[in-house]
Amino acid sequence: MSTQEQSTAAASETHSPDVVVVGAGTAGCYAAATVAREGYDVVVLERKTEDEAGHIACGDALKGADAFPESIPKSQIEPAFTNTGVDHGRFEIPQEDTVLEIPIPGELAVIDRWEYGRLIIEGAADAGAAFHYDTVVKNVTQADDGQVTGVEAIRKGEPRTYEADVVIDAAGSLSVLQDHVDFSASTFDTNVNYSHFCSAYREIVHVDDPVEWDDALVFKPTERAAGYLWYFPRTDTEINAGLGFQMTEEPMKLVDDLKRDLENRSEFRGAEVEDKLGAALPTRRPYDSAVHPGYMAVGDAAGHVNPTTGGGIAGAAYAGKYAAEAAVEGLETGDVSEKTLWEYNERVMDHFGARYAALDVYNILSTAVDVDDLMGLLAAMPGEKLAEALYSGSTSIGPKLAAESLYESYGHWGTIINLFRTKRRADDLLELYEEYPHHPAALEHWQQRRDDLMETVYETTGADPKY
Repeated sequence: MSTQEQSTAAASETHSPDVVVVGAGTAGCYAAATVAREGYDVVVLERKTEDEAGHIACGDALKGADAFPESIPKSQIEPAFTNTGVDHGRFEIPQEDTVLEIPIPGELAVIDRWEYGRLIIEGAADAGAAFHYDTVVKNVTQADDGQVTGVEAIRKGEPRTYEADVVIDAAGSLSVLQDHVDFSASTFDTNVNYSHFCSAYREIVHVDDPVEWDDALVFKPTERAAGYLWYFPRTDTEINAGLGFQMTEEPMKLVDDLKRDLENRSEFRGAEVEDKLGAALPTRRPYDSAVHPGYMAVGDAAGHVNPTTGGGIAGAAYAGKYAAEAAVEGLETGDVSEKTLWEYNERVMDHFGARYAALDVYNILSTAVDVDDLMGLLAAMPGEKLAEALYSGSTSIGPKLAAESLYESYGHWGTIINLFRTKRRADDLLELYEEYPHHPAALEHWQQRRDDLMETVYETTGADPKY
């Protein structure tokens, strides 16, 4: 260590909680609340100010509004549920001059994301978690054997060191923490790059007259195949209007698509726009493993997002809970090895990870299909079957439905036949993920089987390899 480094280390204020959580989003707050309720010391490091914490770009649509971990009770966050009357999706397909209404399974709500963010922070604090705002993590510390032992940060210009038995990375998409960890001693998934992520941009738009579709989540393709527009009603006069698009696309051109669509929709004439915000989110399968000795990644930092819809709030909450419970087991046994923390991976895959991995197959298909053909296919699919495909990762497509869809989709037969074949590959993948290994030593063999299946996905869809 140089003289300058020694001086910096000496001047650094040191904290030694049992667990450090980086990021005060959904996954981080539920992780912190779960650890705190078990009587352990947990500190949440948040780069934003206390006033700005919880202010995150989001579509505000919440699927699974009826189910949240008990560490922050649902009653705590319900005041942020501004519209609980939404019950279906509305797909506007200009290429086919049609609107497709589809049911969405489970309880839905549209929320005020900033208010929700404040409430989950309040809930975690009530459980006993401490929050350090204005704190930017600069490095992750490791022991000689590779175990993570804490983080180094800057808070309001002053260096701080946090020593902990477990670090929970809830720092969001493309987490910078993962750039600082040497994962060579574990199976932690490092097969990650920016092409697995999309950018999202949204505005909160106020209109004078109530919209007619305040009971629906509205989706519409952009003029390019790389993204889609959304209109989610917080209330009948306050709309979250936004778009998501792959990071390989030029953002300003796609934002222009949203601006142009807003200008052309009669319900938005004279509308007032506020709170413009952007973010990145994963549109990929969950990390094969989000565990390393002394370290776990949760939520967006581990790919815990439905890759077809971008929804990730409920999954992130449960990922936070499962990681925290694994951390507590490690604290109680004095063993925070990869093997001890591994159950977290298993619980994620069992709850939603397998389904999200299967859904990613349809994302892969979309990269190899012309947008007009894809919209023709969507228009031909029965609404309930489309809903199953979007949210469960699979749907029942028998000979009768196949024949009906082929009849309805005249001119798009090649695409719909490709979908049926892709659906079989997605089912195979879902079945394999249900056999996710019970210990890290078995992961490599399982990955080989999965990668062999993915080769058949690429052959079936004609898409370029994603991973």
